[in-house]
Amino acid sequence: MAIQTIEARMKRLSGIVFLFFALTTWCPGQQYYSKTGKVTFISDAPLEKIEAHNNSGYVVFDSGTGKIEWSVLIKGFQFVKALMQDHFNENYMESQKFPKGIFKGFVQNIKDINLQKDGDYTVNVKGELTLHGVTKPFSPVGHISIKGGVITATSNFDIVVEDYDIEVPKVVRDNIAKTVKVMVVADLQKLN
Repeated sequence: MAIQTIEARMKRLSGIVFLFFALTTWCPGQQYYSKTGKVTFISDAPLEKIEAHNNSGYVVFDSGTGKIEWSVLIKGFQFVKALMQDHFNENYMESQKFPKGIFKGFVQNIKDINLQKDGDYTVNVKGELTLHGVTKPFSPVGHISIKGGVITATSNFDIVVEDYDIEVPKVVRDNIAKTVKVMVVADLQKLN
């Protein structure tokens, strides 16, 4: 009877040791972030080229699940001309009513990326983009570059202005492109 009790205790202790080992060596995906994601857009219309920059995009990335989110304050875009900035915020983007542009999605091929060694990866991202109060499916191609431990995420894509219910008055239609080019870049750091 005593031998059976010792064997049962040993099995239980082995199970506890295995569970402890599994819990301490298993680690979910590392979280990365940036508060200085850069977003640039260019409207290249027949009568005018307009460019704006925002250097305060917020990015969060989970390397285990591939989940990625970008958020940018619309009022944070800086233009060469103050009047363009005013019109952008008041007339087109209505930034008081719709203060942020948000992308939420997943890197579909996260298993192909090794964040522990230097390299360049093309990433397929799938999610939803919300602009001007309109949310639409969005699947941009992106890139992740690792160099000397620094992880940089980038993407270039086009946005059709009309898709997000952004109205452009007839009087300035030739000044604003129907499709706007967007470039995003962020150096990611570990979230501790």
